[in-house]
Amino acid sequence: MLIPSAYAQTAGAASAGTDATAGLISTVLPLVLVFIAFYFFMIRPQQGRVKALQNAIAGIKKNDQVITSGGILGKVTKVEDRFVEVEIAPNVKIRVVRATISEVVNPTSAKPAND
Repeated sequence: MLIPSAYAQTAGAASAGTDATAGLISTVLPLVLVFIAFYFFMIRPQQGRVKALQNAIAGIKKNDQVITSGGILGKVTKVEDRFVEVEIAPNVKIRVVRATISEVVNPTSAKPAND
C-alpha cells in the first residue's frame, strides 16, 4: 500500500511543472490579446489621424478655413513659420500659433447651415 502511493506522488510532482506553465500561459495570453486589440482598434487609428492633421497643418495656405483648438473658425489670410493670421470677421484678423489649429475645413465638404 505504501509503495503505490509513493509512485503517485512522484508522478504528480512531475506533472505539476507542466500545470504551472499552462496556468501561466492561460493567465498571460488574455492580457496579450487585449493589448493587441487595443493597438489595432485604438492606438493605430489615432496615429493615422494625428499624421493626417500634421500634414494638413503643414499644407495650410491662404484662403483655407481653419478651426482653432479654442473653437474659433476663420479664413487664413497670411501664413508664417510659426503663426497663421486668421480673419474671423470682416476686417477682424487674429494671429494664432500654427500648433493650435485643430482642423482644416474643406469648404467643398462642409455642410451648409440650416437657417
